[in-house]
Amino acid sequence: MQKNQRIILYILLLIAGASWVALSADKTGASTSGNIPAPQVGFAAPDFSLKTPTGESYTLSELRGQAVLVNLWATWCPPCRAEMPTIEAMYQEYKDQGFVVLAIDMTYQDDPFAVVPFTEEHNLTFPILLEETGDVAALYQLRSLPSSYFIDREGIISEVVIGGPMSEALLRTRIEQILK
Repeated sequence: MQKNQRIILYILLLIAGASWVALSADKTGASTSGNIPAPQVGFAAPDFSLKTPTGESYTLSELRGQAVLVNLWATWCPPCRAEMPTIEAMYQEYKDQGFVVLAIDMTYQDDPFAVVPFTEEHNLTFPILLEETGDVAALYQLRSLPSSYFIDREGIISEVVIGGPMSEALLRTRIEQILK
């Protein structure tokens, strides 16, 4: 085979391969429909089960049909502490519309005896969950505190906010978005 014939053959193979990829690609975006759990926008929120200081258990997947804010925090974290009163105010305003807050204290890197006094001091009424092993932190690829995940009624993450404190305006906008 001559050099020119080989070049033409390679070009034809490349065109055929590119055509195959273009024709077989899922253009609807429905190949996973967001069903693969990943801690990022457009994906299903990774599931977990954790307990409160009183032993009550919460499983994220059991809250389908409700809008959920998963907030990863610690008592030693100043921005975490600063945003808790605003999160509580938003919880009180929207809880009757199906809004749930799961505040997950990173107990494995926090003082476990500081959690209950902190929640009592700030009159927090939403569930405070204890993350004692680091498994949920790994599942959500925790890099910074606070980290907040706004999860819609279908269990899909619609917004991720790393850092804080979150303002009332930001919280209100994100909550109203996931309540739709």
